[in-house]
This record gives sequence, C-alpha cells and structure tokens, in this order.
Amino acid sequence: MEVVVRWLPFGLSRVVAPSFLGFALINGCTFGLDLLLLALFRGGLGLPVPIAFTVAYVLAFGLSFVLNRALNFRSHAPVGPQAGLYAVAILINYLAFILGVGSALTAIGVQYLLSRVVAGACEAAFMYSVMRWIIFRDTKSPGAR
Repeated sequence: MEVVVRWLPFGLSRVVAPSFLGFALINGCTFGLDLLLLALFRGGLGLPVPIAFTVAYVLAFGLSFVLNRALNFRSHAPVGPQAGLYAVAILINYLAFILGVGSALTAIGVQYLLSRVVAGACEAAFMYSVMRWIIFRDTKSPGAR
C-alpha cells in the first residue's frame, strides 16, 4: 500500500495513510460480501431485514477483522484484547449505523440494499478511525503513519 500511496495524484500521497488504502481495499471486498449475503438472506431466503442485516454483517466483519489485523495493520499484539475492542466497536457500529441508519432508511421506503450502502458509508469512517487509533493503535506497521 505504501508504493501505491506514493503514486497518488494531486498531493494525496501526503495525506492518505497506507493503512487507509489497505482498509478501503479490504473493507470494500468484505462490504461486497456483506451485500451479497444480505441479498441472499433477504431476497433469496426471505429473512426479515434486521436478521438479514445482522447475519450478513457479523460474517463480513469477522472476515474484515482477520484480514485487517494480518494484512493491513500487521498486528502481532495479543488477539484477545483486540478482538474484545473490535467486538465493542462493531456493536456500536451495528446499533448506530446498520440497525439505526440502515433499518430507518428501509422503514421510510428506501430499498434495503441502497439503505445498506448508505449505512456502509457511515460505518466506514467510524470503523477505520476505531481500528487505526484504538484497536491497532500500538501497531508499528509501515502503513500506520
């Protein structure tokens, strides 16, 4: 990610952290998985929106934690405390953005996948901040400026 960040145009290389680019790549993929699972659970299996959101979310965020820990933040700290902090962060994120924003938008008539995309934009900013400055704060990876 450091090499890619160096090639960013318009002086973005001075403000974009390699860990942000890694987060965007990893979480873009896991968000795609989240949407795929949501469509399967809601559209395919007919599960209620809150249940479909929840199951898809938990599976995607579990994968996100593993990939960000190993590949992006390159943490070697004990996994237990980090997993505990992550669990608290995803609970807050889940209540505020997934159920709060996502379900509220669906309740007012926004299509459930579009609701999830809007909620995803909110959660991305929150989760990156939490992962970089709280969960993996003591990681000395090359991508953590």
